[in-house]
Amino acid sequence: MKRLLGFLLIGIPLAIVVAIILALDGEPLVLRGEALNPEAVGQARELFRANDPRQLRRGDQREVVIPVSLLDEAANFLAGRYLKGRGAVILSARFTELRFTRALPAGRYLNLRVAVDLGEGEPRFRSAAIGSLPLPPVLVEKGILVLLRTFNRESEWNSARGAVRALAADSEATNLVVRYVWEPDLVRQARAVAFDPADLARIEFAQSALAAVLDHRAAGSPVPLAEVLQSLLADAGSDSRARRKAVLLVLGVYLYDKDLAVLIPQARQWPRPRRVSLMLARRHDSAQHFTISAALAAWAGEPAADAVGLYKELDDARRGSGFSFADLAADRAGTRFGEAIAQGAPNLEKAVGGKLTEAEFMPSLADLPEYLHEPEFRRRFGGPGSPAYRRLAEEIERRIAALPLYQ
Repeated sequence: MKRLLGFLLIGIPLAIVVAIILALDGEPLVLRGEALNPEAVGQARELFRANDPRQLRRGDQREVVIPVSLLDEAANFLAGRYLKGRGAVILSARFTELRFTRALPAGRYLNLRVAVDLGEGEPRFRSAAIGSLPLPPVLVEKGILVLLRTFNRESEWNSARGAVRALAADSEATNLVVRYVWEPDLVRQARAVAFDPADLARIEFAQSALAAVLDHRAAGSPVPLAEVLQSLLADAGSDSRARRKAVLLVLGVYLYDKDLAVLIPQARQWPRPRRVSLMLARRHDSAQHFTISAALAAWAGEPAADAVGLYKELDDARRGSGFSFADLAADRAGTRFGEAIAQGAPNLEKAVGGKLTEAEFMPSLADLPEYLHEPEFRRRFGGPGSPAYRRLAEEIERRIAALPLYQ
């Protein structure tokens, strides 16, 4: 008995140490930055158009082709946003593998691999490993269920997983083909994940406040965005960050000329703000770019806001009004503003506590090139990442960094 006890006292701690050594690596499995490729925004947009839930009926069987590059970008975005790590997706003929890395102190890395079999039926885990330590798939299943139950998300997981009828790779393994059966409740569950009851109450309050602020304005009249921000962001109360995020969401949807009820059906019963022309730097489009980027940054983070803004300008260069560095400046200023809201920046508190002016949060747009259609944009700037483009992008960042709110 003494020998057994001694073995347990030594063996169990030793086994734990060995497991930790095997689980941690000296090199990252995923090595990449946090930036999102703007092309992923276009891919996601086209994917939604082809699978718009408003056009689907209960029981419809559909097949969606998802570029693996989009899955890869999504995995990295989610890993950075929620787990402070980096992610990647690898697709082969027989399985798809999710990879995750998080940097730890002392130059060590937590590396995780989880593979899912392709084929008919619900997705099934094929294998998993933490570092060099293999994990039984059944253990991964149980671990995920524990996490889902902890956050009360088991029903959403089961519904989404149960909707999948088959997974497959195309011949080049560049697209994941998903066959699914549509269930309208998936949309309701997705909304519940995105907005909890407290979020909805704050968003309703922000919508009502915006309606009240604009009620005395003439329809279609120009209204300075700074004045509206001042009214809605001041006196946000004890949960000021969450309330101000709600304000940015409401303003972003308003300036996008969309109905909030598309996101939140119960908003049909809320007050509807009068339609006016909110202005920033004497431009309505600058107010749009600034506010939508601010909302994206506050709710989804800087990489998402930057990717959406750059995608919009590149798309405009190809088939719209042309690439605009002025719009890009408004996007970047909005992103910084949204970050300040999300982080509760002290300078923000000081600004909204007094008289907020656009000179505090919006840079000068003077001399920033606009209306550059693709041939001229490529001739003058080459593209994002070129020295000429970087010089102008750095000038925009310099102007923003000099503003009182972001110092």
